[in-house]
Amino acid sequence: MKKRTFTFQNLKLVLTIGLLFSTFKSQSQVNNPRNQVVLQAFWWDYWNSNYPNGWANYLVELAPRLKQLGVDAIWIPPTIKNTGTNSVGYSPFDHYDLGDKFQKGNVKTRLGDKDELLRMMAVMKANGIDVIQDIVLNHITGAGGGSGQGGQDPSAMDDGSTNRYKNFRYISYASPLTSETASNYLVRSGRFPKNWQNFYPNNSNLCCTNEINSPYWGPDISYESNAFGQSSNAIFNPLQGENYMRNGMRNWMIWYKKQMGWDGVRLDAVKHFPAYVAEDFLWNIQYGALWANGGDDMFAVGEWVGGVNELDAWANNVQNRAGTFDFGLRNAIQGIVFGNGNFDLGTVPNFQQMNRFRTVPFVNNHDTFRPQLSTSGNYTGWNTGSELAPHIEPNDGRNSVAHAIILAVDGAPQIFFEDLFKIGYDGNRFSHSPSDTSDLKTFSDIENLIWCHQNLRFKEGSYAVRWQAADALVIERTGKALIAVNDQWTTWQDLNEVQTSWADGTVLVDYSGANGTAMRTVYGGGKVNISIPPCDGTALLGRRGYSIWAPQGITTNYNRPSKRISQEWEMSDDLGDSHTNSLQQGGQLPNTSFDCRTVGKIYVKAGEKINLEVYPTNNVAPITVIYEDNNCTVIDSVSQAGVILDSIVPSYSGWLTVKIRNATATQMGQKCWVKMTYMAPEVVDPTVPKLKCACEKTSNVGFEELPINQLAIYPNPTHSTLYVELNTATQLNANWKISDLNGRIVLENKTSTGQFSIDVSLLNAGIYLLKLEENGTLYTQKFVKE
Repeated sequence: MKKRTFTFQNLKLVLTIGLLFSTFKSQSQVNNPRNQVVLQAFWWDYWNSNYPNGWANYLVELAPRLKQLGVDAIWIPPTIKNTGTNSVGYSPFDHYDLGDKFQKGNVKTRLGDKDELLRMMAVMKANGIDVIQDIVLNHITGAGGGSGQGGQDPSAMDDGSTNRYKNFRYISYASPLTSETASNYLVRSGRFPKNWQNFYPNNSNLCCTNEINSPYWGPDISYESNAFGQSSNAIFNPLQGENYMRNGMRNWMIWYKKQMGWDGVRLDAVKHFPAYVAEDFLWNIQYGALWANGGDDMFAVGEWVGGVNELDAWANNVQNRAGTFDFGLRNAIQGIVFGNGNFDLGTVPNFQQMNRFRTVPFVNNHDTFRPQLSTSGNYTGWNTGSELAPHIEPNDGRNSVAHAIILAVDGAPQIFFEDLFKIGYDGNRFSHSPSDTSDLKTFSDIENLIWCHQNLRFKEGSYAVRWQAADALVIERTGKALIAVNDQWTTWQDLNEVQTSWADGTVLVDYSGANGTAMRTVYGGGKVNISIPPCDGTALLGRRGYSIWAPQGITTNYNRPSKRISQEWEMSDDLGDSHTNSLQQGGQLPNTSFDCRTVGKIYVKAGEKINLEVYPTNNVAPITVIYEDNNCTVIDSVSQAGVILDSIVPSYSGWLTVKIRNATATQMGQKCWVKMTYMAPEVVDPTVPKLKCACEKTSNVGFEELPINQLAIYPNPTHSTLYVELNTATQLNANWKISDLNGRIVLENKTSTGQFSIDVSLLNAGIYLLKLEENGTLYTQKFVKE
């Protein structure tokens, strides 16, 4: 076969193609979630040193690029409090801690604090991007305080793995952490405590005989109706009833969806809990979450690793409320990549699972891609024992063929972060700027394929196989595009008389650019001749193994509109945290007091209306709502009994804090729900400091949770401002100094006791000691400057 040679440069080619494709009127369209392009927006052990324990902030900066690339949705890791920030999310501990409670040694999760997490959600919406939440439903772990104190129940049946660590108790607004002792841990009254009977084995359900009842990763949840009981040694020990775990997890998922505002779910390890439980939870977030209902089109996928028949059976068992990752098709992709040109491409359509209503084709994900890394984050080898299926190297010449296939077939194609962005060999994994296209580069082929999928509107055309041969496969999305692939390393494939649905005389061009400006005219009742480049990268623009043919004249026209987000906060004493080191959000209104409660923060766009709704449990006792700007200055307020419907238009873009309090000092306290609907900016600088804006109390100078002769600081770590609280009996002036670990004084001053702040923005990142002397007593606290 004749080799193609071109003499003009790629730059000239790109300009020529741009003119050839003329212009198309831009229009907005939102793909059905069952067809949208989903980016897995993290990798295993994800980290960037510019955003320590702040992956939500990383994604905020990346969001505008994702919109430009045409990404419809991002899949984010689990966002609840784990056993520590060293966990990537799959070691869940407290379902109702999204990075707002001070427990397990930190306020933050791996993604950041709750304010930052909710801002990321809003910014994604503003960029027209849906968010798919990863959810772990089959296990929890980390029972006990910071070092496990109080977590063991001596009466628990042992599963041979967890050593009876099955007392799960959580801090709350009413019971903040005061120490890490077992006695303190066992009185914590946060929502959804769990006892050993909620896990395998228990008195009614034994363990370790099948995929569902074996504790692979921690105490394994028993969803049977009779899996309930009380702890033998916990002080906070509420009664449990039938279906305790099923009811509790269902209620949590509804709360979770309302609080965050995510658009769909990825259910982890669905093989390890009953399908009827998954179907129950899915139905309730589709139809049982009131204003937050996801509806029939909500994106949902379950991770079932198995054969095609098993995938189809699980999807059928959950009433098609969720699909599965298409491991059947993934087997064909493995054959292509590892076959070195010897795999029969014509068989690929036979590998896709039959139940494709919500199927998710993919090439890699964090469970199939576990590289060994150098200190700079480059690949040095592979942890193949941790991979659920063999990885496919992003630099492999047939990786583009694989991605062309998953974008062409039925389903919502999932793109892995490391297949789109280059972090494997550039020494930039842990240090790049996500908004800098020269610092965080893309794989050009994958970027082009996403562009073609979106702007040529693949999924608006039905799926038809137009050519099947050992070395060539052509799929038409009817009337939209021909997606053609070739797995030969150096040999082009010239295909003649490929049947299409276009009328004779239609002029097609290759939107991959591999064939340059070549035009092909449809003839003979819808036939066309096309060429597909080899996988060695010698084609124009370095394209590998694919070409995309569609009518000439199409330019970028796919754009998802900006959207507002709705989020709801439940103000209850068993949620949130009043500890001075926490965000100090949550809690119901107190009895006979003007003390306020901080609902939370939202990140607003200047000139865009904020709609606020307050739903109290007492329609007679009035509530005052207070709005504070990013400097914690009150900018508006409203007082009313019953349901409050209010709105405000901010004059700036940035943080806005909402607080509530009783409108009179004689009324009884109450729970309430606060819902806010607002628009965030599309572009945000997440390094701008965030003030805490915590509520001040009208009694005891704000030290109810701070014992006499105790020093507290927050946030820790801090970017710019360190807040200090010192509670002493004398209330005399105090001298403070900040030193590095070598004892060198870097800051010092004199201030009064009580609450004050220190500007540490000019300090280098590192560990420091705050030393404060008051009336001859020296107080010392260590903190981290990020």
